[in-house]
Amino acid sequence: MAKNKKNEISTETQDEALVIARKTQKPGQTKEQTRLIAQGIQKGIAEYKKTAKEKLRQADKANKKKKREQQQQQVTEVEIETVEEKNSKLPWLLLGLSWAAFGIYFLSQI
Repeated sequence: MAKNKKNEISTETQDEALVIARKTQKPGQTKEQTRLIAQGIQKGIAEYKKTAKEKLRQADKANKKKKREQQQQQVTEVEIETVEEKNSKLPWLLLGLSWAAFGIYFLSQI
């Protein structure tokens, strides 16, 4: 049978809660009262850890999304540069051909 790990509280958390409960124990307080306080502290610690994990998860998702957007933008910039490089060769090629044609025409007239 599988155990439900979400409802289990780790032994470290239980120990921390017990230590905190004992530190705040009032004179004349029974062990049962201290145990109940420790359980409340355990729940508080568990809830805090749960929200901290959720915040971390959300921050991680945001970072991954930002990285994906940056990579996508870089790919787009590279594609634009490649297209510009291909287009910049055409005018120079036409200029060279026109000069060669002019040179051939001029030499043929001599």
